[in-house]
Amino acid sequence: MFGQRARIGIVLSVVGLVLTFGDTGAQQTPPPAAPNPYLMGSDGFGKGERGLTSYQPIAIDQPFAQRMAQEVAEKPDVERRHQAVLDERYDLSDHPAQGITMEHGKPLQEGVRVKLPQGASWDQLASMTPDEIRDRGLWPKGFLPLPHPKHATGGFVFPKEEIDAMKRQDGRDLTRFDIDFDLPERSLAAFPPAMYLV
Repeated sequence: MFGQRARIGIVLSVVGLVLTFGDTGAQQTPPPAAPNPYLMGSDGFGKGERGLTSYQPIAIDQPFAQRMAQEVAEKPDVERRHQAVLDERYDLSDHPAQGITMEHGKPLQEGVRVKLPQGASWDQLASMTPDEIRDRGLWPKGFLPLPHPKHATGGFVFPKEEIDAMKRQDGRDLTRFDIDFDLPERSLAAFPPAMYLV
């Protein structure tokens, strides 16, 4: 029984190899490399060629120092706009719960922090159907996805406490020049996070 199974397996393997490599002459040659105006040249701007790709090219149209200066200048406006989004959606004021803390004794913030639309109440929303809430535009914006403070650029934005800890441990500075972490420290989990072994 085992011998018959082994022979079938070998036959199937050989057939697979023949199908995979049998007709190498039928394989097409890749198309010639297309010119890419965004590939970096010796002067720091786009020159050169590369193969075809589905990735959108990155347009490097100015030196890094110039781009950095521009983003540093834009930083206050970017942060002001995102803070307006946070203020519209959430109550981020300091209301520590009495007698309840997180790990390391950090005070735990209490209360509902999502703001309701003007004139709406939680009881009113509880008595409505989902369709009514949607049709009247009463869905609280705090339950919508929160956009990145600088969505076009993206990337991690670390709280100051984590940045300082990383500097102490291995000297790396994860501070961004274009954006700072935007949620108040009191709203974050205790740092460093606790590890529970079960």
